[in-house]
Amino acid sequence: MSRGPVGVALIGAGVISTQYLTALSGFPDVRVLGVADLDVARARAAAETHAVPFAGDVASVLAIPEVEIAVNLTVPAAHAEVASAAIGAGKHVYGEKPLALAPADGAKILAEARAAGLRVGSAPDTFLGAGLQSAARAVSAGVIGEPVSVTAVTQGPGPESWHPSPEFLFQYGAGPLFDIGPYYLTALVALFGPVSRVSATARQARAERVIGSGPRAGTRFAVEVPTHVHALLDFASGPSASATFSFDSAVARRTIEITGTEGTLSLPDPNTFEGPLRVQAFGAQEWTDLPVTGSAAGRGMGVLDMARAIRGGEQHRASGELAQHVLELMAAVTAAAEQHAVLPLESSAPAVPVLPDDWDPVAATLS
Repeated sequence: MSRGPVGVALIGAGVISTQYLTALSGFPDVRVLGVADLDVARARAAAETHAVPFAGDVASVLAIPEVEIAVNLTVPAAHAEVASAAIGAGKHVYGEKPLALAPADGAKILAEARAAGLRVGSAPDTFLGAGLQSAARAVSAGVIGEPVSVTAVTQGPGPESWHPSPEFLFQYGAGPLFDIGPYYLTALVALFGPVSRVSATARQARAERVIGSGPRAGTRFAVEVPTHVHALLDFASGPSASATFSFDSAVARRTIEITGTEGTLSLPDPNTFEGPLRVQAFGAQEWTDLPVTGSAAGRGMGVLDMARAIRGGEQHRASGELAQHVLELMAAVTAAAEQHAVLPLESSAPAVPVLPDDWDPVAATLS
């Protein structure tokens, strides 16, 4: 078994890569060895900014012998192809969400990895942050009694106002359900386990949107997916959830509330790594803040957990199997809305253990 820090390389040097490079560069248990992009100049600029020793095209970065994990930060339409290329090169792969555009593609990635004896991990890893880990501990401790129902809402005017190239966020494989939904759905599946059945409605508010920032501001582009989705979910473990994902609201709202037999727990925005975490018991007039403990190291925590699990021979938490269930769940929500039907889910998801209290991303544990 190999020892010492785990070598990683980033495939894709777009907007999100800065967050990954910043976090991963601060973890002593991983070493960022390369950055790849179709635009090699962009890869070189990112590598230079973060003191990464190599930059180039995808094939050359995947050929670096010391790279053990390829971090796939490409656009959703390329996730499956790049993941398969990384596995073919003998690398574990950790990708941005969603795992793939379609469940069949996600299943293929997992099958290829199993056949090669490699691992698959996937964002989001925000559920490993202090806020949602503290929420998991609170639920497990019975702070609100037995969980009964969940209300989850993410709504706002859409990313075209701030993203300089937002078209892909309104294409197949994105939209509010596939782009923002994974944060909420992954957090809930990590808490309660797999979803057993869904129903949904969906609509599209406008056929075109306008880029609001950057050099292409004012450019109009077509919208290909629903921009408002409302889903009802039943978890196999018992609770039910009402979930809304929308790019159509002038009012921004991001919340998860879990109601139990003894009170209600208000979780932090699952697209963040911190708090606040609040509870209100039956009969109480106000919310009470709960302690939030753990790490808020940011995007890349899932890569670090995967790296440590590789060295320790353990199961990593932000797993491909968890991401595959969320992908199948989103596909079922889409189909339920199209068919006006209640649809079952046959897939499962692995249990996700809470991080140990002493889990520290900036402490060197691999030697």
